[in-house]
Amino acid sequence: MRPVIGITAAFQEEEERCYLSRSYSDGIYRAGGMPVILPPLPPEAAAAIITSIDGLLLSGGGDIDPFYFGEEPLPQTGTVSPRRDAFELALVREALARVVPVLGICRGMQVLNVAAGGTIYQDLAAGLKSPLKHRQDAPRWYGTHHIDILAGSHLAAIFRTTRLRVNSFHHQAVKKVAPGFKATAWAPDGIIEAIEATVHPFAVGVQFHPEGMWEKDPLFLALFSALIKACNK
Repeated sequence: MRPVIGITAAFQEEEERCYLSRSYSDGIYRAGGMPVILPPLPPEAAAAIITSIDGLLLSGGGDIDPFYFGEEPLPQTGTVSPRRDAFELALVREALARVVPVLGICRGMQVLNVAAGGTIYQDLAAGLKSPLKHRQDAPRWYGTHHIDILAGSHLAAIFRTTRLRVNSFHHQAVKKVAPGFKATAWAPDGIIEAIEATVHPFAVGVQFHPEGMWEKDPLFLALFSALIKACNK
């Protein structure tokens, strides 16, 4: 039996339309899982959903409302989806409480961190003096900067290296790491590129987009395979 992996979908509030790149679901299926797309439902549905899936994949997308980490919005904060924010934060909290494996990608890593009590930069250019270019003008499959990975971390074990070249499509990033988590990868400008739980068996977030790279470079499928392996355990 393939483990069932719930994948969160993006949501356009005005058009009331859900969407998800096929590279997420294809990657989960290729890695041995059965993908199920999760539309943003009311937060009270989170507990029932988490009990019906084996693992959770938080996909990328728009900005998180800074209300959820105790800040007022800066001019650089982009479009937010109240429905998606509320649903995904509830999903993460249920998954962590019920020890369900979680993988967060880009926005998904930020949601994971905020749900557990951390904060994020609303905008890297506003929060840092000299950030790298983190929103690349290059094909989605192409890596544009390196990250250094903490030796002994889940991520180092998954990729079997402590240095990796990744793609980059974001203007927000983890600022204060949530209690119960630790940073496990960094860009050359110091931006946190990965986090993982210190007590939960598998709750990992990455700032880059492995779903955009795995078809060109199978190495990046290892993250999806690690999620499936954690579910099988």
